[in-house]
Parts: sequence; C-alpha cells; structure tokens
Amino acid sequence: MEQPAPLRAGLIYGVIAYGLWGLLPLYFLLLAPTGPFEIVAWRIIWSLGFCVIALSITRGWGQLFAIVRRPRIMLTMAGAGVLIFINWQTYVLATTSGEVVQAALGYFINPIVTVFLGVLVLREHLRRLQWVAVGVSVVAVIVLAFAYGSFPWISLTLAFSFGLYGFVKKRVGGVVDALSGLTIESAWLVPVAVVELIVVGVTSGVTFGHVSVVNTVLLIAAGIVTAVPLLLFAASARRLPLVYLGLVQYVTPIMQFVVGVAFEHETMDAARWAGFIVIWCALILLTVDLVRAARARNELEAASVTIQ
Repeated sequence: MEQPAPLRAGLIYGVIAYGLWGLLPLYFLLLAPTGPFEIVAWRIIWSLGFCVIALSITRGWGQLFAIVRRPRIMLTMAGAGVLIFINWQTYVLATTSGEVVQAALGYFINPIVTVFLGVLVLREHLRRLQWVAVGVSVVAVIVLAFAYGSFPWISLTLAFSFGLYGFVKKRVGGVVDALSGLTIESAWLVPVAVVELIVVGVTSGVTFGHVSVVNTVLLIAAGIVTAVPLLLFAASARRLPLVYLGLVQYVTPIMQFVVGVAFEHETMDAARWAGFIVIWCALILLTVDLVRAARARNELEAASVTIQ
C-alpha cells in the first residue's frame, strides 16, 4: 500500500537528516589542520549567521522576538545551548582524535538514555522489555569499559548530553520552532565561541583564513552543515510517528560506525565487538517494544472509533 504523502516526506527528511549527521566525521576530518576547539567556535558563529539569513528569508523575526520576550523560555534555551555545546565539543574532539567508533557508540546508547531519563526526570513507568533493554545496556557499558581499558566517557557524554538536550527541546517544542531555537542557542553560545577563539589564537593560533581557500570555505559552511540537518529533523519529527522516528535514528550511528572502522581503520577487537553486539541487542529489544506499543495504541484507537 502506498504511503501517505506526509509520512513519505517525513521519512525522506529523517533519512537525509540522520544521513548528514552520519557523514559529519568525514567533514570534520576535511577541516584539518584546524583543531576541535576552533572548529566548534566557527560552527557556532556561522550557525548563527545561517540562522539570521534563514529568518530573513522566511520572515521569522516576529516569531523569534515573541520568544525573546519570554525570560523563562530564554533561560531554558540557554540550558539547551549548554547541552548542545557539550555535545558538539565532545563529538568534534572524538572524531578528530580517532575515536569515531566510540562516538558512534554514544548515539547507539542515546535511545536507552532517553528511556532512562524518562524514569529519573518524568517518573515514567517502564514496560518489561524497556527494563530489560536498560539492564542489557548497563552490561554493555561495563564490557566496553574493560574493552577500552578506561571508562567510555566520550560515549556516555554524547549520549547523556544529547538525551538531555532532546528532553529540554521537547519541553519547549510547542512554543519554540526549530529555526528560532537554533538561533537562540547559537546566540547564547557566541560568547563561548569568542573565548575559544581567543584561547586558540593565544596558544596554537587561529587557522581561519590562513590555511587555504578550501579550508576557509569549509569552516564557513560548518554553519550550514550544522543547521540543515536540525531543520530537516524538525520537519521529519512533525510528520513521522514516534515508531518510525525511533527506527530512522539508527542511521546516524551505523554510518559513524562504518566510517570509524572502514575509513579510519579504528581497532575493533573481540571485546569491543562483544560490547557493541550487547548494545545492539538492547536496541533490538527497545525497537520491538516500540513497535508493540505503537501497534497496541493503534488497535485501541481503532476500537474506540468503532465503539463510537
């Protein structure tokens, strides 16, 4: 049966968004010799520049100013900005230091962290399969800690920062649209970006405009590379049921994993494979639970319509 147009469009937007995120490690490697702190600083600054242009084209300034006049929302967006900064900086540090596979692990763990946060923050009651998935993921983290010879802080920092970021964005999702949200977050982070550039300039030296035309253009384009997937994701989330969105999100870590193993030739010994396999088992359990819950909800809604 042919899929409805909104669903089909949502799938296309989602796959493109997660696909672009999956290719980010290769993009950041193209920025060498620019270091990770300078990359993130320019990413923030040029993201804001892209948002300003996009707001002008879409005439979204009125909506943005309406949000700016709400102090509580602005403080919430400041918190979101801190979380996404932690995520960006950790991710760029990982991808530029040969830890792409561990970064991929963070985004494999992220759905489980989201479930875990639901228990801690929202006091949600987990279904049996969700509890099993969380338990299995804890075992996987322990296995991987032994495999890496150290605590997998990169993976967990990425998973928890993005999980908390998603939670904060969900709280304001009915008020703050994707473009206004990214604009405000970037504006909050500009002072941090300026401090980073000052520190880099005093220590190793800023590379922007001093390496090559290609390097300069790619650093400017980092704003587009940051903003476009986020806007596509927002468009996808508005059109897709949660069960579809939950499945599509695995595109990113799968692509990152392939980049790390096939292109960066990162070592994957038996212990690391074991840890990843355990995580994948936990994700399979979560996916099965998600599909079952969605099917039960649809059947309940159908029964309700029939009774009426």
